[in-house]
Amino acid sequence: MSAYGNSSAASSGSRTNGLAIAGLVCGIVGVFFLSIILGPLAIIFGAVALRQKTARGGGGMAKAAVILGIVDVILFIVLISVAASSGGFTWYIGG
Repeated sequence: MSAYGNSSAASSGSRTNGLAIAGLVCGIVGVFFLSIILGPLAIIFGAVALRQKTARGGGGMAKAAVILGIVDVILFIVLISVAASSGGFTWYIGG
């Protein structure tokens, strides 16, 4: 009979690297909001998770996090360059 609080059943399944998940979330959210902050975080989390992928799962998510982080940073640079060349963004609401 199993004792209460025995974690043998919980630890038998494969676990995904938490840094890979955090990097993927930062990369996805960074496409829409705060790309200059979340993009580098996604790159860092993904790179650290790639180094740890031999010990834990999540290599694919880590690669996706790095790629999305790079896309976030490039998107931010493009938006800033467009804003600088056109005199800035204007937020016109209404008719």
